[in-house]
Amino acid sequence: MKLRNIVGVAALSVLLAACGSSQTATTNAGAESADTVIKVGASPVPHGEILNYVKDNLAPAAGLKLEVVEFTDYVQPNVQLSEGKLAANFFQHKPYLDDFNASKGTKLSFVTPVHLEPLGLYSKKVTSLQALPSGASVAVPNDATNLGRALKLLADNGVITLKQGAGTTATERDVTGNPKNLAFKPLEAAQLPRSLDDVDAAVINGNYAIEAGLKPASQALALEKSEGNPYVNGLVVQAGHEKDAGIVTLGKLLQDPKVKEFIKQKYQGSVIPAQ
Repeated sequence: MKLRNIVGVAALSVLLAACGSSQTATTNAGAESADTVIKVGASPVPHGEILNYVKDNLAPAAGLKLEVVEFTDYVQPNVQLSEGKLAANFFQHKPYLDDFNASKGTKLSFVTPVHLEPLGLYSKKVTSLQALPSGASVAVPNDATNLGRALKLLADNGVITLKQGAGTTATERDVTGNPKNLAFKPLEAAQLPRSLDDVDAAVINGNYAIEAGLKPASQALALEKSEGNPYVNGLVVQAGHEKDAGIVTLGKLLQDPKVKEFIKQKYQGSVIPAQ
């Protein structure tokens, strides 16, 4: 082989090796450095907006580069995190994560609480809980933890009564009192805002309510209280990566006072910073 060809092959080999190393550094969930992109899956609102605030205002000074990947469902962010396609995700509360791990066999870990999105009851047909007619149709989330959460909201506001000891996994079978004879219609959480045209009322997760233009703090017929609420949303990683340097730094940034002020100002009580 001529010397010129040998040099060309060697140069090409070096170039290919360099490209491969760069790709691994930016896509491997466990690889973190000042030059590494930390890829975080998130619901667009408010999680993606909060992450983008951190990305633009706080991350550069902390030596982080964030890539925010948006999802419109509650399954794929955990699936892709478990597969190592994401370094972290930010869209869920711990009861949902615990149920997902138990049912799917994943090993994901909740590491940093960030905010609460109060679950609310909304309607286009009535303006108060008392005005719900007998036999009213009420759409509720169909995933186990948010269904139990929705039923508790209704019970806390005297609309139904739940069996003693019914917790976050309560279902319609745990309803012991239903004086208005409500008809529950479980739907995927993302579909709940669109259901308002077809049902008398719907219990809607905070992120989907905000995305649909609803204002939880002023428009909800009933809204969760923040005190002692276990449904705080936070940063989640693969088990074993909780102490990775980039994850620790990102967790601290998400709890920064500037982020809490951003949440308060932007969402006006529809999203509440974690204490």
